Amino acid sequence: MKFKYAALNPIAKVGLAGFSGDYEETADFAAADLALVRSAAMHDMELPAGLLAVARAGAGVNNIPLEKCAERGIVVFNTPGANANGVKELAIAGMFLAARDIVGGIEWARASAADPDIAKKAEKQKKQFAGTEIAGKKLGVIGLGAIGVRVANAAAALDMDVCGYDPYISVQAAWNLSQKVRHAVSIEDVCRECDYISIHVPLTDATRGLLNRDCIAAMKPGATVLNFARDLLVDEQAVVEALAAGRLHRYVTDFVNPCTAGKPGVIAIPHLGASTGESEDNCAVMAVKELRDFAENGNISHSVNYPDISLGVCKTAQRVVVLHRNAPGAIGRFTAIFGDAGVNIDNMTNKSRGNYAATLLDLDSKAPEKALAELSAQDYVLKVRTV
Repeated sequence: MKFKYAALNPIAKVGLAGFSGDYEETADFAAADLALVRSAAMHDMELPAGLLAVARAGAGVNNIPLEKCAERGIVVFNTPGANANGVKELAIAGMFLAARDIVGGIEWARASAADPDIAKKAEKQKKQFAGTEIAGKKLGVIGLGAIGVRVANAAAALDMDVCGYDPYISVQAAWNLSQKVRHAVSIEDVCRECDYISIHVPLTDATRGLLNRDCIAAMKPGATVLNFARDLLVDEQAVVEALAAGRLHRYVTDFVNPCTAGKPGVIAIPHLGASTGESEDNCAVMAVKELRDFAENGNISHSVNYPDISLGVCKTAQRVVVLHRNAPGAIGRFTAIFGDAGVNIDNMTNKSRGNYAATLLDLDSKAPEKALAELSAQDYVLKVRTV
């Protein structure tokens, strides 16, 4: 069987090259088994009946209807960490841009280009663009995932006093975090203490407006906020007001919009964080690997709507992949169906994530179609397939 994949946005060729001869690209999304996406808005798209999985070549998935996909047994992947270095470098650049009025100085030089006395005048004008060094300043990093850890470590290496806040930090992230980075107890502590505050959390219902009006009011006078995650994480109207009142120094955002564009104290960047050739290549390669492992083995890695689960490469007669709601008694029913059909289960695993779960069963012989049909007929089962 050949899998058909559709690229809803341009995807780096180095990633697409990872598809073997068992895959073919299609321009018809309705015919796709697999989909790759970057920024295309999928909420209003009709999802193909045969769609197995969607891979976002990037971290943010707010353009994908996660619940709708989960209910149809469509696994959604993202590529955490693949673009982390690109975003980290721009976040560090954002701190330098905020600390010293480099942009203002460049604009003055451009506007004065025709003045024959520009060199002499520059010596007088440079005072208005003078700033501060970031060494010795306090940086608070909210969210210590793949990007946040890199930002914290880079800032610590630049002799900043760094603290990090993340109540859900992973073991891997904790191991990667520099010993110089201190632990912050709360977001409020970060806001009160830090000269620079950089936010690196995903946009969810729980994190929307995380840096709210109260947090912004509690910030240290003259503080700078850096947002290279998502604009909706911050109450930007409150930020603009705080900048106008002189309470904040700068707001550096990678998400230009009507609220912030052109406002005094705002350095707005047109979403360049992950827009490097290296980041796009890394994301594409990782997305294709995720899709292939799921299509060929049923394994799930870096999903955002189903649990991660793996049994490696199938070495038995058949593997059955079941995507289902996290319902009591489901596993017992699955095993009973195969037992009644006289099929031995050599190995199996089950994982859940909130309301949804995945079960992989390696069988010593191929399951009868009747058994697979009975499995699919359970009211909590969303999709069944064999690999």
